[in-house]
Amino acid sequence: MKILPTDFDGQSIRRVYDEDTETWWFSVIDVVQVLTQQVDDLTARKYWNQLKRRLANEGSQLVTSCHQLKMPAADGKQRLTDVATAETLLRLVQSVPSPKAEPIKLWLAKVGYERMQELADPALSLDRARQTWQQHGRSDKWIQQRMTGQETRNKLTDYWSAHDIKKGSEFAILTNIIHQEWAGLSVAEHKGMKGLTSHNLRDHMSEAELIFTALAELSTRQIAQSVEAIGMAENKTAAKAGGRIARQARHQLESQTGKSVVSGENFLPVTAKKIVKGQD
Repeated sequence: MKILPTDFDGQSIRRVYDEDTETWWFSVIDVVQVLTQQVDDLTARKYWNQLKRRLANEGSQLVTSCHQLKMPAADGKQRLTDVATAETLLRLVQSVPSPKAEPIKLWLAKVGYERMQELADPALSLDRARQTWQQHGRSDKWIQQRMTGQETRNKLTDYWSAHDIKKGSEFAILTNIIHQEWAGLSVAEHKGMKGLTSHNLRDHMSEAELIFTALAELSTRQIAQSVEAIGMAENKTAAKAGGRIARQARHQLESQTGKSVVSGENFLPVTAKKIVKGQD
């Protein structure tokens, strides 16, 4: 996941883009703070807690549509916070009497429009990503491999979308199957090995990890296309087969080099690495 702080009328609103499920998640507290014009996030959190109780008592489904993800707090630490999609927030805005309601709705629509632009012209998304990776100090070689892998990923998810696979949980299930097959561990386990929390795993992969991920996803798509896989059952079979092809290639490389492809290395800042090391 990519955590992207952004501003609305001078107020920071944290948002996360989950590439596996292709979903934007926004910090509910940040949006509530803007709507209620609270001076700090503590009073905004109290307001949100009261609103949650009222909505729950009214039988509203808004609260159950919210999830929790770790985001950087004011003290710099990663803390769990309530998040919601733009669709859920648009409904939530209706429950908060505020002169900021309409501007917030327009802002959320703008974020959605930017994503629609990227879907229509993927080059926009790639340009934004390239700039972000360059700012984070990634090499041109790494960036090129990351972008090539993303293109391979997009072609796979396009196939899934057109063959009865639902974005969100089903995308994530198939992605995890592919990863488990080629890497020998789940996405969550690989993130744990690298000391990652809400970070996007692919943004912390080595060049080799990116290449084998792309090979696994390319193989999965071509196998699925060859048998015209439809639905979860058939695409799970293709995912396992595609992942196994990359695993065989990984074992061959490892036998020649004596080095493991799957690595705990990451691109976290030095301070974050010290924290992770101290927790181990």
